[in-house]
Amino acid sequence: MGAQLRVYKRRIRAITATKKITKAMEMISASRIVKAQRKVAASMPYATELTRAVTAVATGSNAKHALTTEVEAPTRAAVLLITSDRGLAGGYSSNAIKQADRLTERLRAEGKEVDAYIVGRKGVAYYGFRERKVADSWTGFTDRPEYADAKRVAGPLIEAIQADTAEGGIDELHIVYTEFVSMMTQNAVDSRMLPLSLDKAAEETGTKGEILPLFDFEPSAEDVLDALLPRYVESRIYNALLQSAASEHAARRRAMKSATDNAGDLIKSLSRLANAARQAEITQEISEIVGGASAMADATAGSDK
Repeated sequence: MGAQLRVYKRRIRAITATKKITKAMEMISASRIVKAQRKVAASMPYATELTRAVTAVATGSNAKHALTTEVEAPTRAAVLLITSDRGLAGGYSSNAIKQADRLTERLRAEGKEVDAYIVGRKGVAYYGFRERKVADSWTGFTDRPEYADAKRVAGPLIEAIQADTAEGGIDELHIVYTEFVSMMTQNAVDSRMLPLSLDKAAEETGTKGEILPLFDFEPSAEDVLDALLPRYVESRIYNALLQSAASEHAARRRAMKSATDNAGDLIKSLSRLANAARQAEITQEISEIVGGASAMADATAGSDK
């Protein structure tokens, strides 16, 4: 076997092994998408009803609360960025990071200081490489988040929104995550979580234009909002984590399918080159045999004379 043919065969074996890995990762991601979609669907009714309850309290009282009342001149905001712990998911994490950068620039242009909170090793690595300050970060659960993870993330954010800005508190809380639209479409979006926009909340819950009933709050509307605040933040973060997880699996499945298809095309191309090299070797060997036979025939004919 010629040297060139050995090189082709070695590359074919290596790419075939890689193709098996990418195919397996594609199948794993495809199976996890369905589970993530079910969790997203299961979390939506609770989040919707919780938002409806907050809207009812806000519209039925004159309570001033961080959950529903905007600060007249906000000076500090927090941005929660959700990325992935692992790579091989195409532009999933980079798109979310770019969206967070655009949001941060917009908030700073409005004269606000921005505190960054990061979920996922990719986001942490990005900010660490650029030596950007991070208020807090969490890793290790982005592909399969649980409600306990959302509570862990929400804790420091709730404390920050309840604290005074002079003591490191924030006036606004924004979240950047990847919205799962379909198996082929996932969009990096940003949303202001706090203070809650009543118009936007009415659109999300389908109550825009409806006349809400009157409520009596015991012991007070402020106490009710205090009780709803952590549950509202936790549910919104949990829903964002679930949508991001579904988007991550969909992006990884698409990336691995593309890698598998490319590996198959490359194997076909290398196989054709290997066949051509083998045919060239066979042709050369035949030519050498024919040439040798002709030389022997000529030598024999000369000796007979």
